[in-house]
Formats: sequence, C-alpha cells, structure tokens
Amino acid sequence: MDPQEKIRHHLNALFGIYFTLPKSTTFSYSRRTGRIKSFSFDDQLAGTLRTDGGIALTLSGAEILLKNPLFKNNCVIPTQEAIPFVIEGRSLFCKHVKWCGSNVRVGSDVAVIDDNENVLAVGRARLASDMMKGFDAGVAVRIRQGIKSGASTEGFV
Repeated sequence: MDPQEKIRHHLNALFGIYFTLPKSTTFSYSRRTGRIKSFSFDDQLAGTLRTDGGIALTLSGAEILLKNPLFKNNCVIPTQEAIPFVIEGRSLFCKHVKWCGSNVRVGSDVAVIDDNENVLAVGRARLASDMMKGFDAGVAVRIRQGIKSGASTEGFV
C-alpha cells in the first residue's frame, strides 16, 4: 500500500476526516521493520504512528488537520482560566472543559484549541466527550505538548 494512502486511511479511521496530504509529505521508516514510523508536512513533524494503531499528533500536525472543519470534532476547548496551564503542558481537568467535540473517545488523540480555533496543545483524552462535561474532578486530557511547554519533538520520532 502506498504510504500516502495508508496515512490517509489512518486519519480517516481515527479522526473521521478525509484529508488530502500535501505533496511535500515525507515519511520516516523503521530500519528494522521497514514500517512507517512518522510523517511530516513541509519538513515539520506532523505525527508518529503508535504501535496500537493510533497517531500521536504534534502541534504542527494538529494545525494542518484543523484546516478541515470536521477535525474540530476531535478537539477540546478549555475555559479561559485553564489556558495558561494548558499551553505550558499541564493536564486539562474536567471542570475546565468548556466544549468537547463529539468524536473524542477514551485514549484518542485530541487537539486543545481556543475559541478562535488556534491550537494550544495536543494530548490524549482520558474520558469520552459526554463524560468530560459531567465530572467536576479528574483529568480530562493529559497534555503531551503545549505551545509554551518547551517540549521538543524528539520524543515523537
């Protein structure tokens, strides 16, 4: 299977979007197995394929995918007082969730965005979308990388 087609199918299955990959998409492969390890758009790491079949998005990958309006269903919007903590890479708690997309599931990769649809962070959901608004305590999204967290992309490759 063509690597572009494989990533397109992954994005469709995981995020419910049909996304045409830019022509500048590059792939890195495992030397041992020959499988796709990660993919980049315009020489910026966009995501890494996980062993469980998921994709670990980066900030730049989430920004590009957010150009598709259907990707917003995979996003979470925090309250205004939680934004400074989220951009530093701290977890987002349930009581600070303002809005949550319908496609957010337990363990799925999500983008945390503000009201203007700017990406603030990326992470993994700890709860499903219908439960995030129902709880007042507990972690809703474990942030992997915030825009000011200083986290490099070394952990993704």
